[in-house]
Amino acid sequence: MSAPVDPRPASFTDSTLGGLADLPEQIGKYRVLRRLGEGATSDVFLAMDDFKGQEVAIKRMRAWSGGGPAEEDTLSIRFFAAEAALAGRLQHPNVVQILDAVQDGDLPYLVMEYVHGVTLKHFCRNDRLLPLDQIVELGFKCAMALSYVFRQGVVHRDIKPANLLAVLDSQGQVTDVKVSDFGSALNLNADMTQVHRVGSLAYMPPEQIEGGDVGAQADIYSLGAVLYHMVCGRPPFDAPNQMALMHQIYHQAPQPLLGQRGGVTPELDAVIQKALAKHPHERHADWEAFGQALSELVARQLVPLARLNEVKDSERFNLLRDLEFFAGFGDVELWEVVRRARWRRYPLDHLLFKKGQEGNTFHIITQGEVEVWRDGALVATLGTGTSVGEMAYLAPNPDLRRHSTDIRVTQLCTTVSFTPDSLGQLSPECQHRFDRAFIQVLVRRLHLAHEALASPRRIM
Repeated sequence: MSAPVDPRPASFTDSTLGGLADLPEQIGKYRVLRRLGEGATSDVFLAMDDFKGQEVAIKRMRAWSGGGPAEEDTLSIRFFAAEAALAGRLQHPNVVQILDAVQDGDLPYLVMEYVHGVTLKHFCRNDRLLPLDQIVELGFKCAMALSYVFRQGVVHRDIKPANLLAVLDSQGQVTDVKVSDFGSALNLNADMTQVHRVGSLAYMPPEQIEGGDVGAQADIYSLGAVLYHMVCGRPPFDAPNQMALMHQIYHQAPQPLLGQRGGVTPELDAVIQKALAKHPHERHADWEAFGQALSELVARQLVPLARLNEVKDSERFNLLRDLEFFAGFGDVELWEVVRRARWRRYPLDHLLFKKGQEGNTFHIITQGEVEVWRDGALVATLGTGTSVGEMAYLAPNPDLRRHSTDIRVTQLCTTVSFTPDSLGQLSPECQHRFDRAFIQVLVRRLHLAHEALASPRRIM
């Protein structure tokens, strides 16, 4: 469990409480509530969308007409254009959504999802370091988010602690992470000329410093550098000036993490050091490989676990991805299931369902095995990846929702379960995937029933 932290929004500091006199009352249709922060070329405000009744973050560029050197204005325009081009495109639970981009004269602005939290920079100090298993878990979620982003044809190019937002609950505990700030992004599908030599030097790989072509491997290096910083409280390379820093990045290996902090294992050090390899082909092959390596550190207990019996989101995600029932689900839909489903473990001999019992819950077995009994006779044995209870869930009237069998746990069992109400909270796309999966289950079972009737000896 992480230590409680300041629950104010990301990029919000005491210094931003000032300047209320120049706070705009309105930006477009959005009512401004307060200033969240400011950057070199923009100001960020918390605002209210009164039409939808939700808070949003607005990133407004400063005036481009004569406010600074022409080169800076050109870069600002390109950074704005890079993010504006992604408005509405990136739909992932671990990516800050860009909801809209508005060209408002000399003050264009982006409307973004508002995240209640702090940046991961907050946890890069020695007195605020997170538990190792939580760092690995946040790294896994970032890797899966950036894998999704890369599949959309986008390379972030500025992965650093300040651009990764830790989501906080009401007690100030970290519950999730979101990738933000795509102003430096390379859009591989765009026709327009894009800015090169962008990023933050301390987290940049050698090939990006050189200004050459970059791909997913560059972001893998940057995320590795972030994880290194979060583990030991300092970045992999540190020097008094840029030239010295660049020399280290090109020619020196990062100091091993072993010995810099208690609990660091050789396996954890190896995963991060591989991401920080000088040459792209020496790093993890792709985002999936990096994510899998991080996930295995937790699943195989190769890092100290703050809560030994807790099932991490990374484990749940990988469990679902390996199940036939979820074969047609994309990563975004799988994350919905991870978050929305009810996850439970059941002991031996536990009755999931009892004959005559009315129910509308269905279970998908992620681990373990159950037996189906009807009138004292064993009808079937169901294992990992199968669903039970879906007929009662799909039944059109209460009379058909009564279970006709007993379903008993015969191997320690973990399931994910839904009811009509909880399934209704999923996105339409995710519900559509469930409908298709259920149809496939029913078709297979009808086929087996037909085969049993046609040739009972062969089926037995």
